[in-house]
Amino acid sequence: MTTYDVNTTTSTLLNDSLFAIANDLATIMPAKDRYQRLLKHVRNVVPSDASALLRYEGGKLYPLAVDGLTADSLGRSFIPEEHPRLNKILHSDQPIRFPVDDPMPDPYDGLIEASEDGYAHVHACMGCALHVGDQLVGVLTVDAVDPKAFEKLEIREFATLSALAAAAMRTVSLIDTLEQLAERRGQVTRQLIAEALQRGGGEILGRSPAIEQLKREIGVLGNSDLTVLITGQTGTGKELVARTIHAKSIRKDMPLVYVNCAALPESIAESELFGHVSGSFTGATGDRPGKFELADGGTLFLDEIGELPLSIQPKLLRALQSGEIQRIGAGHPLQVDVRIIAATNRNLKAEVRDARFRSDLYHRLSVYPIHVPPLVERPGDISLLAGHFLDRARIQLGLGTTRLTRTARRHLEQYEWPGNVRELDHVITRAVLRASTTPNEDGVILVGEEHLSLEAVTPHSNPPVLDVPNDQAIAFPEIATDTLKGLSFSEAREHFEIHLLKNALELAQGNWSKAARLLKIDRSNLFRTAKRLGLK
Repeated sequence: MTTYDVNTTTSTLLNDSLFAIANDLATIMPAKDRYQRLLKHVRNVVPSDASALLRYEGGKLYPLAVDGLTADSLGRSFIPEEHPRLNKILHSDQPIRFPVDDPMPDPYDGLIEASEDGYAHVHACMGCALHVGDQLVGVLTVDAVDPKAFEKLEIREFATLSALAAAAMRTVSLIDTLEQLAERRGQVTRQLIAEALQRGGGEILGRSPAIEQLKREIGVLGNSDLTVLITGQTGTGKELVARTIHAKSIRKDMPLVYVNCAALPESIAESELFGHVSGSFTGATGDRPGKFELADGGTLFLDEIGELPLSIQPKLLRALQSGEIQRIGAGHPLQVDVRIIAATNRNLKAEVRDARFRSDLYHRLSVYPIHVPPLVERPGDISLLAGHFLDRARIQLGLGTTRLTRTARRHLEQYEWPGNVRELDHVITRAVLRASTTPNEDGVILVGEEHLSLEAVTPHSNPPVLDVPNDQAIAFPEIATDTLKGLSFSEAREHFEIHLLKNALELAQGNWSKAARLLKIDRSNLFRTAKRLGLK
């Protein structure tokens, strides 16, 4: 908790901070740095435990930057009607300093970093609505646990800081607008400014170096029309990356058509992609356009491209090379203008080596490869993502104030996340549902470690053994080191998986359902994995 000196806020300190903020406004820097520096200057003037800058969009408030609040607060959103203090601030044309005995709950109760696990009340709170012209763009708030923290603070000093905060948001808006103008060939509209404000940090959540690099790569692709191959483990968000690439491209006003290649049986794959004419085969009762025609002028997203049947790959290659497609049964080709974005969790180089994927198609698809990092490579994003999923689960389940305890956050950050972001989403949703049955005395739902149902990840000195019914057990295969020489990480992992599945099938005497139970995975997942590894 901060120790306060009410004499600290002097005119000299205020002037120094105002000068620093004004200087930042004239300096080129990333938006997140500009916002974070602004809050630092605010706390230099206003003695507080926490400050927050939130943007207003679509009836909700979203944190752009926080100082002194827990990391997961960046992933949250605040509906003003559910938070009466924020609602009052939004509807006031002057800064508001709430009385110490004000009965309205504070939106940051339990989120101040200095507080212990549980529910700490904020006793001093100030806030100001931010406007750019007549447009409401956000809110600046400061909070403190000490009820006397803001007694000597002049309202006009906070109003001045708030005006500069609005100017900072306007600066970011203008910079983003100029970037949009370049991408959109000079189309100047108010909608561009609104979009710049709405984007904030973008739909891809995270501030880790790996995610920042991913965002830069996507930004580079926004000005191009190159074919993109997105790689990454299951659950990392490859589809979200594809949608973001399309949204930032010059084709963003045209359709984005999605195709799950893993769900395309070989018998209908050609028709789904390229279409057919009436009478071309049994059941073809009318002309039907394929996905390429539907995506003409836009983007075609081929998810799980590694699952595409070999028989279809030459026709896809032709479409990529020449832009020509031909419906089944048609007498002439059609010309289409389609950008291709493909995604896979397979090692396509290994697939090419094993003759399960065409080399020429692989090189055509990987004009610009992008790798989506697994969650274990971006541990700093886990709390932010958890806060986002916690907030979404709360809204979906119709719950009130919901918080993660510090021990729960620590447990989330230490877990290895084999299922990546998707697994984190599911874990948080289940945890909120479990915790909702036992709110604390203030009606706040605290999500603790016991609600997460995550086992601690610990190193094993011996080959681990999976527990299975009937006292049967399957040991992880021991592979000679010489066997792994020259293999990449992905190739070595695939080698390991093949041996593990073969061991399970042997122990299950060829019974796939029993092998799935031995490996503790769904039977459908076992089939897909076996197919990917060439075992089925």
